[in-house]
Amino acid sequence: MKKEDVIVQGIIDHTGGKDNIKRVAHCMTRIRMEVHDYEKINLAELKKVEGVMGVVEDDTLQVIVGPGTVNKVAEQLCNITGLTLGEVKNSDHVAEDMKSSIKKKNNTPIKNFLKRIGSIFIPLIPALVASGLINGGASFAQNAGADPETTWLQILLVIGGGIFTYLGILVGWNTAKEFGGTPALGAIAGILIINPALENITLFGEELVPGRGGLFAVLLAAWFMAFIEKRIRKVVPSSLDIILTPFITVLLVGVATIVVLQPVGGVIADGVTMGINSVLDIGGVFAGAILAGTFLPLVMVGMHHGLTPIHLEFISAHGATPLLTILAMAGAGQVGAAIAVLVKTKSQRLKNTVKGALPVGFLGIGEPLLYGVTLPLGRPFITACLGASIGGAFQALMTTSSLGIGVSGLSLIPLIADNQYFMYFLGLVISYAFGFLFTYLFGYKEEMAENLQ
Repeated sequence: MKKEDVIVQGIIDHTGGKDNIKRVAHCMTRIRMEVHDYEKINLAELKKVEGVMGVVEDDTLQVIVGPGTVNKVAEQLCNITGLTLGEVKNSDHVAEDMKSSIKKKNNTPIKNFLKRIGSIFIPLIPALVASGLINGGASFAQNAGADPETTWLQILLVIGGGIFTYLGILVGWNTAKEFGGTPALGAIAGILIINPALENITLFGEELVPGRGGLFAVLLAAWFMAFIEKRIRKVVPSSLDIILTPFITVLLVGVATIVVLQPVGGVIADGVTMGINSVLDIGGVFAGAILAGTFLPLVMVGMHHGLTPIHLEFISAHGATPLLTILAMAGAGQVGAAIAVLVKTKSQRLKNTVKGALPVGFLGIGEPLLYGVTLPLGRPFITACLGASIGGAFQALMTTSSLGIGVSGLSLIPLIADNQYFMYFLGLVISYAFGFLFTYLFGYKEEMAENLQ
């Protein structure tokens, strides 16, 4: 049987059968499912399925199978269940008590906030990756001596730079959608923030600046757009809703955005970028070590999504983000730890898991290694963080930065700013080496593998 066939059969067998699956969706590495009866799920057996790198129990059941494989598995599950991606199948026998208890367990203000940030930015990652790599390739060509006036290079820059120019519109759309508003009105909020016509307006004695506040201002404006829209809809007669609700919403929120929300977003954006720059300037290598060494725990609980608007604001304001190259060392430390486990373990199942997850780990996709290897084993998770901290300190010392986001590991090399490609790569090697060394010396014992069986 093919790998994806084994995974699909295992998912069906240990989630109560195809008729128990209510919804199938996926992201870059995870199958996300909702089921009718949560009591029919056998998590222990599901984790043992060959090719399953980890299972996360949240509002949805998340089965980590890795990039590429996830698309094939999702397609097969849809064929077997008769569902289309994202479609919800109704049922009268949903185990609401079990589902409610899972939601309650994960229902904290911080988790909810970060979950919403993730829902806004995760759908944009493929576009950010594609555009970032195209931009990076064009920048590399320029640095190598290509004439910036050549047509082909200008075309590449137009293709690669488009999303970063108009990103506020997409973020506004997703924000309004996430908070229950009309996506198109959220897009208008994004347009209000980046509209070049703002520079023709003088307000309170100051000329307005297009893009002031960046994505922080867009998030505020689009959220407020959804907030006001829902409340206006409650009082507007249904017969006039299609006309009055969007008209009043856009008028009120438009004025509020230009007068209040954009300046507030500007203060937040300036404070965040200045704060992180100050930490890196003052803390130097120590700050780099702390940031890189604590990033894997953030990924583990899903808090890393909250950093996406910060990276993008750095790119918007300064052309590059110094934070990403430091945090990318977390994945590199984990790769080194996984290689050490591969060398030391006698467990064929663990070896196969590591071999399956390592290639994408080198490319900066760390979830398969995180949930399939280092976190379940325990101590290698800690030694991976230690290895990452050494690489993070080096990146901070070298002041490397990235022109784009969405990729990490070796994939980030084309996006490194100021021709510091080799220094970034050397930092990766350092993290690989120390992640391996710490894990090989005191991070792994064979009984850890026995506990996974």
